[in-house]
Amino acid sequence: MTLDLFLRGLAIGFAVALALGPVGLLVIRRTLERGWAHGFLSGIGVATADATYAAVAAFGLTAVTQLLTGIDRWRGIAGGAALVVTAIRALRAALRGDAGSPSRGVDAAPIDRPLAAWGSMVALTLANPATILSFAALFATIGAGTDGASGAAAVVVGVFAGSVAWWAMLTAAVSALRARLTSRVVRALNIAAALIIGAFGASAIVLGIAG
Repeated sequence: MTLDLFLRGLAIGFAVALALGPVGLLVIRRTLERGWAHGFLSGIGVATADATYAAVAAFGLTAVTQLLTGIDRWRGIAGGAALVVTAIRALRAALRGDAGSPSRGVDAAPIDRPLAAWGSMVALTLANPATILSFAALFATIGAGTDGASGAAAVVVGVFAGSVAWWAMLTAAVSALRARLTSRVVRALNIAAALIIGAFGASAIVLGIAG
């Protein structure tokens, strides 16, 4: 039973991570800009946030879920603002041509500060209202109900492992591609990613205000 729940969690974690949104684009941009290690650490940050929300769903913390969904509007505005700031800083760095140099801000943790790369992505993913809604929907669809703390823990570990597996695969592929790209192409991709991330952020702010 525990193995079955772990495998269900693995499928859920992989499926949620697979849905490429602004967070996924940010991981890709970091990998292009600073290499595999920085991108993978960022992916682990996303997986940590995924596991946190999976724990809320798996352990049946209804009060916490209601609290989080009740502040969706403000979480969306805060997360959108963070994405816009990140996009502006990334765009300025790309236009200056110094995307690979140490910089500052939520998306500017140098590779010698792994906690910053990890922590910034945890915060951005937790601020995304769609994350907990995705887990709630997938738990209901796949039927990942749990019996007791051990079953819930198996699901959470599976979610974390599934998410980490996806980010390991994605960052490895992007890193391999990065080695074959010219600096001009990498710069263009960084600019495109920054613009898309900014658009996601602006959309989240507008939806939050309208809601």
